[in-house]
Amino acid sequence: MEFLRPATWDEALAVKAEHPTALPISGGTDVMVEMNFDVHRPAALLDLNRITELTEWSITDGVVRLGAAVPYSRIIDELSEPLPGLARAAHTVGSPQIRNRGGVGGNLGGASPAGDAHPALLAAGRDVFVEACSVRGTRLIPIDEFYVGVKRNSLEKDELIRAVLIPVADGPQQFSKIGTRNAMVIAVCAFGFALHPKNHTVGTGIGSAAPTPRRAVEAEEYLQGVLEERGLWESGALLGTEVTQRFGELVKAAASPIDDVRGTADYRRHSLAVMARRTLTWTWTDYSKQIRSAA
Repeated sequence: MEFLRPATWDEALAVKAEHPTALPISGGTDVMVEMNFDVHRPAALLDLNRITELTEWSITDGVVRLGAAVPYSRIIDELSEPLPGLARAAHTVGSPQIRNRGGVGGNLGGASPAGDAHPALLAAGRDVFVEACSVRGTRLIPIDEFYVGVKRNSLEKDELIRAVLIPVADGPQQFSKIGTRNAMVIAVCAFGFALHPKNHTVGTGIGSAAPTPRRAVEAEEYLQGVLEERGLWESGALLGTEVTQRFGELVKAAASPIDDVRGTADYRRHSLAVMARRTLTWTWTDYSKQIRSAA
């Protein structure tokens, strides 16, 4: 196995162009597991750890530019306010050691349906973009177009993920995950939810319950309609049990899970409905408090 270790970003892109099958590695929390179990044996590894710009983040014009290798632990410590949903998801990733090494770029590159970052990124809105680079240039891939199949993404063979662009949260966000134990576990299913008061929309993200991470589009449209028609964005009044129940059922219907060693399809559907009701209730309670305090 060849080990490639560029010192700069431009060098990394040149190496990737020359060795398109080289597997990028930064945190290595997913890559090394698959290699140790002989699931994946690439011809070459492209080590990105010397490229410090991948571990940097910034905020410009209300958008967080999150370097692909910013560790989950730093997302928790430094970005809980602008990216609350992603920070909550980061809390559930593996162990402290894994959170100190792994980052969102690795989750996106692996494109596993069970990746913890995906539901939060989808829920954060349709203005989330993956910054993909090659020697040919840079393109921004909308998060809705990034996942194309089981562990497959829309990157070209010569592209590397440089950063993710995520709007700063303008409303409460939540993340919920069910696993076979409390830590160090792959999600049986997961759900991300966000309120976006500025444009009167909501965001959802389903994890580990379909071939790819996905939105619950009908659930989003239903809830947005209710909030608009009843003037709830302005009043912050109670949603009512029928709204939360219907929202949960629509999220459940959006999933297409399988039976596997971690859980049955029926259990995943049921769990998603419960998580959807709970995250909606939690976020709306927080939003209502904000409305009252501003009055």
